[in-house]
Amino acid sequence: MTRHRVLLADDHALFREGLAGIISAQPDMEVVGEASDGLEAVVKAETLRPDLLLIDVQMPALDGIGAARQVRDKLPDTIIVMLTVRDDDEKLFEALKSGAQGYLLKDIHSKEMLGLLRGALKGEAALSPRMAGRVLKEFRRIGTRLSAHAWDEDNDDELVDLTKRELEALTIAARGASNKEIADELVISIHTVKSHMRNILSKLHVNTRREAARVARNKGLL
Repeated sequence: MTRHRVLLADDHALFREGLAGIISAQPDMEVVGEASDGLEAVVKAETLRPDLLLIDVQMPALDGIGAARQVRDKLPDTIIVMLTVRDDDEKLFEALKSGAQGYLLKDIHSKEMLGLLRGALKGEAALSPRMAGRVLKEFRRIGTRLSAHAWDEDNDDELVDLTKRELEALTIAARGASNKEIADELVISIHTVKSHMRNILSKLHVNTRREAARVARNKGLL
């Protein structure tokens, strides 16, 4: 049986070693290299040309998303799956935009992870049901919005229907505030802040808070 070549990139040695042990024990996979930061991951990917790059989102020197972009450009046939400890919609969509085939939380069970990795190697999306649901929700929002605009031929600019609370949250986020800082200033829960930010990114058709702030400023909202 041909074994798929896997490159692991994570700055935590103990986690990386555990992951290497799980993958190397599989009859259809082998770990051909390991990297402890994003730059090393790019260099080793070019040298080893793995079938799969499994890389942490948060990495020193160059983060996982930046590394994924470089690997995608240089090695378009390499499948990239991101790992993260953070349940963050913003990072999820950044990762997918960077060319990642999957986005997995580190609290996933090994059996589920291996099944998703095998699916990714076959061209399937390696997303947990929760993450897949968020992606589908985003596509539905975009599709609904595009359909609405298609009926309005006289509208040469996108409608922006941010609520007052969403505008307040975006104004604070534009200053570089964290979710907790936004929650404290508006006296709301972090869960509500995350919901506001998801809605803002969807309505402005952007992937990051920085882009949202720029678009909002250009439209005179901030």
